[in-house]
Amino acid sequence: MHLSSTLAGVAICACLVAAPAAVLAEDLATPTGTVMLTVSGDIAVTNAGGTAQFDREMLEALPARTIETTTIWTEGPQTFTGVPLAALLDVVAADEVTIHATAINDYAVDIPFEDWSGEGPMLAYARNGAPMSVRDKGPLWIVYPYDSDAEYRSEVIYSRSIWQLDRIVVGE
Repeated sequence: MHLSSTLAGVAICACLVAAPAAVLAEDLATPTGTVMLTVSGDIAVTNAGGTAQFDREMLEALPARTIETTTIWTEGPQTFTGVPLAALLDVVAADEVTIHATAINDYAVDIPFEDWSGEGPMLAYARNGAPMSVRDKGPLWIVYPYDSDAEYRSEVIYSRSIWQLDRIVVGE
């Protein structure tokens, strides 16, 4: 009897460990609008054939952050609103690895975990209160808080500030 209750306890623990991923998977809705971003690779939460797809409404429903900063591509201070990259990657249960980000024109960059964790870059979907068009570096742009730290004002960081982003592969 002691062995069977131990096995039952192990089974319950195993179910509880597996439950968070199942709950998260149910929480990631299927996009109803145009897909703006596809996340694939080493992720545990998906909604479309092994990938996590997001439309604008889904991205705007995630925890948002607004920063004001200057960039080398724009005139004067700009206000960006979007999802912290760390928060987006938490939603898909990404591992703490390098991500490979690609734009609609196939420009691609690697962003190490040390960059995307914490208060670093965000996935901006609005600039100065308005959605960004493809012509205006949108609809998605990875933006760092350049004015907050001199480390964000380097050629390496500028090269990782990919605009017209449409896909991320985790673990590349």
